[in-house]
Amino acid sequence: MIGIIMFGVCLLMLLWGFPVAFTFGGVALIFGLIAEGPQLFAFMPYRIMSIMQNTTLMAVPLFIFMGLVLQRTRLAEQLLESMGKLFGGVRGGLAISTVLVGALLAASTGVVGASVVAMGLISLPVMMAHGYKTELATGTICASGTLGQIIPPSIILIILGDVMGLPVGDLFKAAVVPGLILIGLYIAYILIMAFIKPEIAPAMERDSNESRSQEVVRALLAVIPPLALIIVVLGSIFTGIATPTESSALGGVGAVVLALLYRQFSWQVIWDSARDTVKVTAMVFAILVGATAFSMVFSYTGGEYLLEEWMLALPGEKWGFLILSMLVILVLGFFIDFVEISFIVVPILAPIAELLGINMLWFAILIAMNLQTSFLTPPFGFSLFYLKGVAPPGVQTTQIYRGVMPFILIQIAVVITLLVVPEWFGMSSTSGF
Repeated sequence: MIGIIMFGVCLLMLLWGFPVAFTFGGVALIFGLIAEGPQLFAFMPYRIMSIMQNTTLMAVPLFIFMGLVLQRTRLAEQLLESMGKLFGGVRGGLAISTVLVGALLAASTGVVGASVVAMGLISLPVMMAHGYKTELATGTICASGTLGQIIPPSIILIILGDVMGLPVGDLFKAAVVPGLILIGLYIAYILIMAFIKPEIAPAMERDSNESRSQEVVRALLAVIPPLALIIVVLGSIFTGIATPTESSALGGVGAVVLALLYRQFSWQVIWDSARDTVKVTAMVFAILVGATAFSMVFSYTGGEYLLEEWMLALPGEKWGFLILSMLVILVLGFFIDFVEISFIVVPILAPIAELLGINMLWFAILIAMNLQTSFLTPPFGFSLFYLKGVAPPGVQTTQIYRGVMPFILIQIAVVITLLVVPEWFGMSSTSGF
């Protein structure tokens, strides 16, 4: 039972606010010394060296750098401005343009915080000025910002690929259809709400100084550069020309080219982006080292076998395991970050899924979709905090919470649909297909 107690202690410490990496590492050290002694950690340096030499994980800092460089250009501002004018004449058009821009930012930057902050600063004041209900405006921005979790190139898909031993390129391909369905459902919800209650998402009056053709041209000029970057990065992966790691380097260079194109390039931009990349990457790898120590002690003390025995004894076998694992990840997402769940919970669940003959690619996409919800769920949804930090003073936290609820339900509905009928998403639930 030592492993199970370890897991409980970690969760309590995280809820009390202890740093994630030190929590996992510290708990592993204490319980490892109790269970076996110092000799248990003799192979820890080799595990750390293995992490540092992992070429798949090299894509993480490179994609983060790409996103941070693009964050410091006028990419989001120009996209929102152009798309807003293009769709503003339709009821809910500003919210629809926010979803589409969120999808483009997700595919070109993949950084949730950057997308939510950018749209919160630019799109939220415009929507509120045109009479949009605060709940719809804030919910749309938060939900659109989290698309970077599922739409490639997604950091979470890279991490899951490494943890579960799956090709990242295959994960990227498998995530495209669920991501597009999610975007379509967001837009459908906005259109339906605008039709039922026109006052919550009124149409925007067109600018008489600019013709419709000029608006379309302006929108195309804003969309083409980031779209070209997306095609280059993802196209090189999907066609097999480059590995995800190689394409991430290509994306970093492409981001710098776009900064030059938008006339936002400076050495200060490169320096700030590189510095913040190091900070985020150091955080991810510190958590990974702590999680490696934790999983080593957890396995040695028999926690893995106890959990496996219990999960295999669940009623419904495969379906009982899938339903319970999705519920556990969903509930944990209310309280802890996707990185901790990926490094601690997923390595425990993955071997059981493989033992049950579950298609691991499908299981990984289910987890990724589920983890995306963790960015929106109160009380610790990071997108909610990002938006609250840049929202106008009149926007209350309770309004943001109410605004994201319909989008959380949409995400859960997509996860359930993917679970029940994976064929609709071009996947199979069993291995070997």
